[in-house]
Amino acid sequence: MTQNTALDILKSGENCFLTGSAGTGKTYLLNQYISYLQERKINPVVTAPTGIAASHLNGQTIHSYFAIGIRDSIDNSFLKSLSAKKHIIKRFEALKVLIIDEISMVSPELFDMIDEILRAFKEPFAPFGGVQVIVCGDFFQLPPVSREPKEKRFAWQANAWRELNFSSCYLQTKFRQDDDRLITLLDDIRVGNISKESYELIDERISTDMKIDYNPTKLYTHNIDVDRVNRQELEKLEGKEYTFEHTAKGVQRAVDKIFSMSLVDEELTLKKDAVVIFIKNNPEGKYINGTTGVVTGFEKSSGLPFVKTANGDHLKVEAEEWSLEDDQGKKVATVEQLPLRLAWAITVHKSQGMTLDAAQIDLSKTFEMGQGYVALSRVKNSSGLKLLGINDMALSVDPLTIRVDEKIKQASLKASKELETLKNIEKIHRSHIKDLGGTNNENEIARVRTTINSKKRAEVESKLPTHLKTKKLLKEVKNLKDLAKMRGSTKGTIITHLEKIKSEDKTIDLEKFKPNKKLYKLVVNTLEELQEESSQTLYTDEGKIKRKVIFDALSGDVSYDDIQLVLLYYKK
Repeated sequence: MTQNTALDILKSGENCFLTGSAGTGKTYLLNQYISYLQERKINPVVTAPTGIAASHLNGQTIHSYFAIGIRDSIDNSFLKSLSAKKHIIKRFEALKVLIIDEISMVSPELFDMIDEILRAFKEPFAPFGGVQVIVCGDFFQLPPVSREPKEKRFAWQANAWRELNFSSCYLQTKFRQDDDRLITLLDDIRVGNISKESYELIDERISTDMKIDYNPTKLYTHNIDVDRVNRQELEKLEGKEYTFEHTAKGVQRAVDKIFSMSLVDEELTLKKDAVVIFIKNNPEGKYINGTTGVVTGFEKSSGLPFVKTANGDHLKVEAEEWSLEDDQGKKVATVEQLPLRLAWAITVHKSQGMTLDAAQIDLSKTFEMGQGYVALSRVKNSSGLKLLGINDMALSVDPLTIRVDEKIKQASLKASKELETLKNIEKIHRSHIKDLGGTNNENEIARVRTTINSKKRAEVESKLPTHLKTKKLLKEVKNLKDLAKMRGSTKGTIITHLEKIKSEDKTIDLEKFKPNKKLYKLVVNTLEELQEESSQTLYTDEGKIKRKVIFDALSGDVSYDDIQLVLLYYKK
């Protein structure tokens, strides 16, 4: 099924099971539907079984949203206690669309518990209380964590699953992988039949080193290996340690929840040459959750790290914000920290949902079906894969999942054909929005969309470095004076911004800010005279020209700002 077809089915109001192999754009499609609803004044609830999974869609954990806590089961007394809480009543009254991501990690018991709770608060004779339910995930990936073997392990085995009568949307176009050999290996694992060619690829990736100039992330199946490797590798590096402490606002319980549902570190220690991974999507698209790189140094003034990413970009990394919102969308807690984590090694479990540029994967201790598939599907291309070890379990998936998968594909094909027979699909979409209590007024939708986009732009702007805010205004002004006025900054600050802009973008045209010829010639002639004198006091330890020496040589007749501006355009 294509993404457009699946989106049409979601918009029609059907309960949907959105699935497909790793890298087929399931999260992207969910975000499209979420935006579609929000623009029509409907706020879907996004949940996932773990905090890390929930963070991929800015959602919350199932246990948190449904107030289940650490319970393994619920009873009438629990439901009665919930019904006495006004904020819980209000929460479920507002619920119209429920999205559950990473459904493979949801147990049938938990799935049925959600059904019981929603029936108690909404429609008692309708599955999940009558709300539209979208579950998303891939049952070939990591299953629910269980302390003991169970006969029923997956959400699709829950009683409520059958009653929801899901339309299956099986996405098939792969966007993450661009390597036919790797795609074939992953497909072989999904059908439980590893071909000779796939075994040859495995052997090749065990014996062949990657042709890259950095040490890529190692994936392990056990936390003890990850912690050991990261600790050892950081200790090996010489040079100064830089430690970055988080800052937090809000009640401590909410702050703790942010840490539990994300990969952010309370305290992050880095050194030059440390291997790191970005743990958040950048609003400007400079990096995504899973981008890897190496620390190349630290800015003297702020101590912030510079990172060279796997694709060759050089970035100064600044703090990002993680936040927790209440039912009305108001932030109740925020955490600011660098969006980095030491990444010589991470666990396979924490890698689920990530796209890695390259990885060294140790599957020699694989203990759970699906771990190997998740690990191998993190990379885009087999050239970015090196296997440190592998066992038989790594290539196995649950036989029951293989049998069910074919039925899901057939159900998806049926859903596609049924959609083709529908007349006036737009009318069906509008009817669904009306039933949800949203708006179909195009002018109103446009206004809401503008408001949402403005809010997003404002959030991006607030996180932009100051010199990049200046850069966005360069085309709108005629001279330096106007630029300083528009930015509300001093001339000297703007000149410093221009220096940073030029150092980061050699192709930028700053000609209109160049000083007049008389001033330029005066400062340059003085500078060259000083250079001929071979004055050792002319340069700093970093090789930069000292403005004060030129200022004194000109008897203070030219300001520091003008000297700095001339130096910006001076070519030796």
